[in-house]
Amino acid sequence: MDLANYGIRGNLHHLNFSSFPHLQFINFSNNSLNGTLPRNICNLSRLSFLNLSFNHFSGVIPPEIGLLKNLKHLHLYKNHFIGFIPSSIGNLTKLEMLYLSVNELYGPIPPSFAYDNNFIGSDPRTLKNCSTLYRVRLDGNQLSSNISEAFGVYPSLVYMDLSRNKFYDKLTSQWGFSHNLTSLKISMNNLSGIIPTEIENLTKLEMLDLSSNHSTGEIPKSLERLTLLLVLDSHGNKISGEIPIEVGKLSKLTRLDLAANNMSGKIPGEIGDCRQLWNLNLSKNMLNTTIPSNLGNLQSLVYHDLSYNMLSGEIPGRIGNLQSLEGTNLSHNNLSGSIPTSFNERVNLRSIDISCNQLVGPLPKIMAFQNASLEELRDNKDLCSNHTGMKPCSSLREKERTSRKLILTLTLSLNSVALLLLVITCILFLTKRKRNISIQPREPSTNSFSVRNFDGKIAYENIIKATENFDSKYCIGKGGHGSVYKVELPCGQVVAVKRVHALEDEESDDNLKEFSKEIQTLVNIRHRNIVKLYGFCSHSRHSFLVYELLEGGNLSQNLSNEDRARDLNWLKRVDIVKGVANALCYLHHECSPPIVHRDLSSNNVLLDDEGNPHVSDFGTAKLLRPNSSNWTSFAGTFGYVAPELAYTMKVNEKSDVYSFGVLSLEVILGHHPGDIIAAISSVSPASGAYGTLLKDLIDQRSLAPGEQEAEELIKITKLAFGCLHQSPQARPTMKQVCASLSKENLPSAGLFSTVTLGQLLEPALLRC
Repeated sequence: MDLANYGIRGNLHHLNFSSFPHLQFINFSNNSLNGTLPRNICNLSRLSFLNLSFNHFSGVIPPEIGLLKNLKHLHLYKNHFIGFIPSSIGNLTKLEMLYLSVNELYGPIPPSFAYDNNFIGSDPRTLKNCSTLYRVRLDGNQLSSNISEAFGVYPSLVYMDLSRNKFYDKLTSQWGFSHNLTSLKISMNNLSGIIPTEIENLTKLEMLDLSSNHSTGEIPKSLERLTLLLVLDSHGNKISGEIPIEVGKLSKLTRLDLAANNMSGKIPGEIGDCRQLWNLNLSKNMLNTTIPSNLGNLQSLVYHDLSYNMLSGEIPGRIGNLQSLEGTNLSHNNLSGSIPTSFNERVNLRSIDISCNQLVGPLPKIMAFQNASLEELRDNKDLCSNHTGMKPCSSLREKERTSRKLILTLTLSLNSVALLLLVITCILFLTKRKRNISIQPREPSTNSFSVRNFDGKIAYENIIKATENFDSKYCIGKGGHGSVYKVELPCGQVVAVKRVHALEDEESDDNLKEFSKEIQTLVNIRHRNIVKLYGFCSHSRHSFLVYELLEGGNLSQNLSNEDRARDLNWLKRVDIVKGVANALCYLHHECSPPIVHRDLSSNNVLLDDEGNPHVSDFGTAKLLRPNSSNWTSFAGTFGYVAPELAYTMKVNEKSDVYSFGVLSLEVILGHHPGDIIAAISSVSPASGAYGTLLKDLIDQRSLAPGEQEAEELIKITKLAFGCLHQSPQARPTMKQVCASLSKENLPSAGLFSTVTLGQLLEPALLRC
């Protein structure tokens, strides 16, 4: 009985479950069912699968649930169940998956969950009750138990999430005996005591999240044995001591977060050996000495936070050579010297904070520094910049300006009045030209914001007035090419205005070129999955584009927000992938000449209020013309950029195909797939990653997919891996991708629960 996603309302009490004695499968997920769970559902003695997630059920979980002796999957995720977890669940000896997350359950975990504490070796006779469990999610409740007593050893367990509860006491050695665990999440509880060294025995562990607890002691050096570990997150505890150098042996680590603890000593240079690390957060500790230059080896590093420590010395020049770096926070330390000139090459850097240090000298001439707020630059020793509110630098460029002015003065004094008049005429002409304001419509329309209704000057003045001269309180987003403001025009229409970042006079030609490029690309585009451009204004002080306003925010914001991510069910996520694919197919195969976006990322996919995707931000778009080399300067968002652009600047449609592969996996996983992308380059039948199940990788915040959705996810994952091929020639075209996505799915009953990462990587399976 599969009635998932049908919008069914009401309750289940009118159903006579006794009429279905042979029923084995019930899926009522993602509906609007309410009321209590009828007790007669427990008469279905053959039932093996029960999914009531994403509804509005209330009341207690009936103790009769323990009568379902054949039950393997119990999904009650995201409802309003209250009270204790019934101890009778311990009688479900065949139970494999238990999802009780995001309810209002409270009280202790029933003793029947635990095992005989006289565990010796791996003798199965000492285990009882739920020993078959391999996935457990109890996160997001108010459960309060002594964690050392409530849980036992589960030899089949691969995934455990107890986050956001009130579990207390310390982790004991018993956690080291669930040898198949790949993910252990116990964040945001009341754990205390030290991290047990026995965790070293979990050699298949890929995710360890003990953040936001009260753990003490030191990070065990023995964690070096966890060679498959991708994420180590212990931020927000009371951990002390030094960061062990053994962390450097975790070669697959992609995220290391030890922030907000009591750690002291130095930052070990061995962290630089974690070459796949893309997020490093050691902030809010008591780390001292200098920043090790070996961190410059982290070429995959995207985010980097060492703020609120006691670091001294200079910023290593090698940090400025990190090509993937998008954000860095070095604030509230005692760093001295000047900012390395190597940062001048980091055009992809989006955000910086160097406040409260002892830094001196000029700021690098890149957007991140030049557009930083005074709050992000304040309280340094002697920084200088052309930044408003800061001391100007006496740069060579300014000296050259002074020299030119002096030469011009001498020339004027030696030439005729006619020459003087000619110069004045030229100056007036150029000034008038710079002040020219224009607004061009996307196409003739009756839209209230168009050239028919608004003269360019009036439109410009209305936008300046509505935003109070682009006050930050109207800003709804920032990117590498500009800031976006929500603007209500006098007619009542609300639009999005993207203000292009202003550059120095010497660079204004480049700014105009980028601005014109985006206009040129967008004015001719007409597609339901591409954001609409209403017009643009060009002015010497402000240049901006005027778009339709999409209230749903960008995809990145939706995936990083817990509530929004839960609302993105699998049907919506599949539609997002298909919508983006259709947009790219239009750009590549229906535009003449074809258009390459060059900066596809989750930040540049906007959602409307119904969750439909719209590709945006063509500031780096390039029109591909036949018989041209298409060599260009680097542009794009690191983490989404095709690998060939690291050694060649030759851009073609296959660059977008790679970015689409990254984006597709991000939609399915719920986060950037940096760890998976790193894993697939070395995956083999002998590796642990080869046997990882797809159902264990997908975003667990969404309801488990139904049969049709599962088939779509398998198809999308296969295609995504094909798009991520290292060789551009081996990647499919977006036309081929869209054709595959539109094909009717073949029956694959049971495949989703067993399909592995290795199987999806096999070339034979990439034929969709």
